Amino acid sequence: MTKMCVAVAIPCFKVTRHVMAVLDAIPVSVDRIYAVDDACPDGSGAFIKAHCIDPRVQVIFHDENQGVGGAIATAYRQAIKDDVDIVVKIDGDGQMDPRLLPFFVRPIMLGLADYTKGNRFFCLESVVGMPFVRLFGNAALSFLTKLTCGYWRIMDPTNGYTAIHISALRELPLEKIEKRYFFESDMLFRLNTLRAVVCDVPMDSVYADEQSGLKIKQVLPEFTRKHLSRLWRRYVYNYLVRDFNVGTLYSIFGMLFLFAGGVFLSWPWIECICHKTPATSGTVMLSALPIMVGIQFLVAFLHYDVSSVPTEPLSRLLGRIDDPDFLTVSPAVKENDA
Repeated sequence: MTKMCVAVAIPCFKVTRHVMAVLDAIPVSVDRIYAVDDACPDGSGAFIKAHCIDPRVQVIFHDENQGVGGAIATAYRQAIKDDVDIVVKIDGDGQMDPRLLPFFVRPIMLGLADYTKGNRFFCLESVVGMPFVRLFGNAALSFLTKLTCGYWRIMDPTNGYTAIHISALRELPLEKIEKRYFFESDMLFRLNTLRAVVCDVPMDSVYADEQSGLKIKQVLPEFTRKHLSRLWRRYVYNYLVRDFNVGTLYSIFGMLFLFAGGVFLSWPWIECICHKTPATSGTVMLSALPIMVGIQFLVAFLHYDVSSVPTEPLSRLLGRIDDPDFLTVSPAVKENDA
């Protein structure tokens, strides 16, 4: 196996208490470390420059705060420029153990995945110390993200411990990805549009003295709106634009039967209310039949969508070609061109 160049991206915002311990724990097998100071008021970038002597560390500064997504996008662009093979994202607050990094990199190196992410729900023991609000919220968000992004075999979608192959990274529209708290979910949505393979890596949850500034009541409406927007966009792209398959037919017929059933079912009720006469059982059954058929079609569509999770990594299709002679033009072609 050809040795791959691995880089670590660390968004830095108020992490001066923990970031040095994180940097010291990063394995020696990592080739580059990008520490992105996201206009940190505590001067995290300057703190790293003053106290870190690791030659692998490159500090990048933002003039304005862009959020965790913006910081990681900056690190991703630098990784593409440096032509690395795999980029691992680790937070600088000490909640993600750098010693787990080989487990995130291994599936990508073996050609089994394009993108790996942490899963704190794999082992029941690992969620014992998780706050109930966070536990319930992650469970609900996991199902919503599965529906939105099309990755039905993952859990813990907001987990920020991730690794990505450069082949998938180059195809992502980094300028369009959400820059703040919706970053992880938007990454999954974008990866699904590329048909990238995503897999979970079990890990424990660590919270220490972390205090989240995320207010559920404030972000819930926007979070819901963004999920619905991406659900619609994924459906249009995967079932109408990119392909028109049996899943498309299931969904179209399902919605048509549901609409027809709703119209036919509501009309007898309106007549009964207006004329104060009970509807016959035949009328009710005839009206309910399209609804039941529509539900069956939608269940079939959901089953088709679940079975359509990407399984062929992009790295096999878009990865670099190590053989220098592969792209060499044959002498016969040169003579014909001449």
